[in-house]
Amino acid sequence: MMFSSINNSFEQDTHDTDGNCDGPDLDFVYADVDTYQNEIAELYSYTEFSEFQQNVKAFEDQMDMYNLPPNWQKLDASSQRSIIMKLIDQLEVSNRQFRMQAARCILYLAQGCWAEIQSDEEQQQNTRDNVIVLYELGIFSSFLDLLNMEIESACSPDIVAVKITNVTLGDSADLRVILSVLYIITETIRDEKEKGSEDYRKIAEAFVQEINSPLPDGELLAVKLLGMITRFCSGAAPHFPMKKVVLLLWKISLLGLGGMEVLKNLKNEYRIKAGLSPVTEDTLEVTKTMRASSPPVTAADYLDNQNLKRNAFRRSLMKQRFLDEQEQMDMELTPGNESAPNGGNNGGGGGNGTGQNGEDEYYRPFEDPSNGASSSTITTANPNNLPCYNAQPPVVQPAQMTTCLPWTPKVRQKDIDQFLDISRNKFIGYSLIDDHESLAGLPQPIHEGVQTLKRHMYVSLADIQIKKEEEIARNPISTQEDEVVLTPAEILYQAILPNLPQYMIALLKVLLAASPTSKSKTESINIMADVLPKKMPLTATQSTKLTVDMGRHKEIIVKAVSAIILLYLKHFKLNHIYQFEFMSQHLVFANCIPLVLKFFNQNITEYVSMKNTIPLLDFPSCVIGEQPDLSAESFVFSADVTDKPYSWRNVFSCINLLRILNKLIKWKHSRVMMLVVFKSAPILKKTLKVRHAMMQLYVLKLLKMQTKYLGRQWRKSNMKTMSAIYSKVRHRLNDDWAFGNDLDSRPWDFQAEECTLRACVDRFNLRRYPEATQKCGSGGNNGNAGNNGENSTSGNVAGGNVDGNVGNNGGAGGVYAAANAGNGIAAGVGGQLQDYGIEGGFPSDEILTHSDFAFFGHSGWWDRKVELTDYFKANYTTWLEEEVYNNQTDWDAL
Repeated sequence: MMFSSINNSFEQDTHDTDGNCDGPDLDFVYADVDTYQNEIAELYSYTEFSEFQQNVKAFEDQMDMYNLPPNWQKLDASSQRSIIMKLIDQLEVSNRQFRMQAARCILYLAQGCWAEIQSDEEQQQNTRDNVIVLYELGIFSSFLDLLNMEIESACSPDIVAVKITNVTLGDSADLRVILSVLYIITETIRDEKEKGSEDYRKIAEAFVQEINSPLPDGELLAVKLLGMITRFCSGAAPHFPMKKVVLLLWKISLLGLGGMEVLKNLKNEYRIKAGLSPVTEDTLEVTKTMRASSPPVTAADYLDNQNLKRNAFRRSLMKQRFLDEQEQMDMELTPGNESAPNGGNNGGGGGNGTGQNGEDEYYRPFEDPSNGASSSTITTANPNNLPCYNAQPPVVQPAQMTTCLPWTPKVRQKDIDQFLDISRNKFIGYSLIDDHESLAGLPQPIHEGVQTLKRHMYVSLADIQIKKEEEIARNPISTQEDEVVLTPAEILYQAILPNLPQYMIALLKVLLAASPTSKSKTESINIMADVLPKKMPLTATQSTKLTVDMGRHKEIIVKAVSAIILLYLKHFKLNHIYQFEFMSQHLVFANCIPLVLKFFNQNITEYVSMKNTIPLLDFPSCVIGEQPDLSAESFVFSADVTDKPYSWRNVFSCINLLRILNKLIKWKHSRVMMLVVFKSAPILKKTLKVRHAMMQLYVLKLLKMQTKYLGRQWRKSNMKTMSAIYSKVRHRLNDDWAFGNDLDSRPWDFQAEECTLRACVDRFNLRRYPEATQKCGSGGNNGNAGNNGENSTSGNVAGGNVDGNVGNNGGAGGVYAAANAGNGIAAGVGGQLQDYGIEGGFPSDEILTHSDFAFFGHSGWWDRKVELTDYFKANYTTWLEEEVYNNQTDWDAL
């Protein structure tokens, strides 16, 4: 219901009451995971319901074999352990059916012996008790052996010969049993560790140590799961149940590396070791106290308002209501300036006059609160003490008011150097390279400005690490390298480095296939293999259930994959900046940026509020107690049971993807230009309709990065968005983001920027990990070219022209204006993109297989050893004559 009000909140721009301003925000709280109950329930598809009974049957048969009653709760602890040891022995027999019967019996125990209890609480307690015993007796290791056997058997000819489109739920039955047991043990230990359970403390420590150590075959469990994803995407194992694989990989990585709290503590610990001050502002904590902004006016509403207010142009001043804390700017409007936004408070309901200065002006919380009576319009009901415009005279309460922006401004050393260089050239006429202190001959205001900049200077861990790498590169003999500490992130990076490009492509392929905006193709991967039943539904109820199940399945995969990529990026960035950059570049090579934009090119408000869930069919509700008949009425009832007007996993996925996009693009001008070329501004603006402060913050950050390239007309037409950026996003004191008078980078610098970064990363990898880097160089970029022929982000982002008037409104016009004479930013980047198969601004399917994709600076290609065939060697002279000497080359065109 709330989302319908959001969609209609700007049908009329004349409403001046505080209803829209104080409308309810999403009460979503961003965390590492959802509740334990939901995380376990999402492991199972609704089509797996019949298999729960198979688990009970397997347990009853086993107990009958042991001449015991089929009631686990009535057995004493020693009997339970004895039975589990017998089941472990049975897991090692050669008879597959006998082996999997024991596996299903253990899965039933891990599921909490649900057939013997009457409530969800009992089931969860049984699961916790049973997982302790199962792990202590070595069930996790035994099931890892089973997993290895299943992976090896996946290459059998009968499996490979099966077409992707024919794979159904039955083909992955055994694998799903194994992965389910591993997932339940992992998630239960993770949840108990997070709660600080004393019973699980030693088990959790041992488990984390186990998953961060290589398996007997020398591979990490995370690497084995990534290999499963790669084989699935290559078509070698189309029956792998991807949802369970990515869920297990996510939880293994989360438990092994650590979540948000671990990252926060590690960051401060590393900063203190490097001689830096700890970080006091945490983005997640600050955004919890921020209010969401009102959505911007849509194009249709804007045109309607233009028609309604045509007669109002005779007035010389018109007030504009901004997107965020209702920052007010008086603009002179003339009849010829019809492109200016028209969101004024012109006599619309609520009785707001336009001539009462004291009541109509908004308080700016970041200015001195003592100037003017406008401070009387502050409302103190919102958590961040942000102002909101009221129709009635407000009651002033003696509450604490925020008189500053939510973030402390930051400045980089590069910004201070640039400021000093400009000041010296302007006032003195000289420049001093690498001199950060000398102020001789500069006027006093410049002295004060430098002091202010230094007071807000922020030195990141990345700056320290890059400086160290540069010093090692200059003086490799005299500079001593720090000892490499084998942290969990370091162990993981060393393990995935040889095949990291393939892993990134595979993850993005799965993400693309699960994206709601992707179109089904016969040749694309089939992520629905573990959802589709053997027999298709015959009734309308069954068809509806399957439709909901498929939508739910996709959402869960998006949630897990986005969480995995973000977790790896954050830990690698903390461990070493060049590890982060290596992974980032390969994500960019695999077209992660247009993929994320394609994901958001949908009705994101509808996606966030989508309820692809049936609580009656969620585990354990579907097996405990008396089960009602499933009908169309029960679907409606199920949708109404969830009182929250949003889907937790969908909001979580959106925020993760926005954070990934921010991490890939931040401080990279070439990648910012990809946002501009792909016309991301209208797509991102639509995302602002979701009233959640954290999601809006990351959207506004992405808009801020490209604002200077979008042109003056775009900024003029989007002043509400500009105001929101000003008041929500952290300020860089001398960042000219809102005007773009001096562009930091030129079009011809973009390729050099990526190549320079890649050279630094390769030098780092080659020095630290020579063997793994050689493997990555010889096969990392092209080793899977045959298998990964399809682009991970195949298909065009339909939103490339979402706003058909972007060019007319200045969005693209600003880019081309800055790119006069054909050498512009969009022309420079777009031209090279088109040369390499990116037509219309979005990647084609063959771009990843383009072995000479020099625009992104792939390395390893020129070093590759090429074996020439005997036929070619015998006819070498003929080839020279036909292909070299007689082939006319147009060098000008080249």
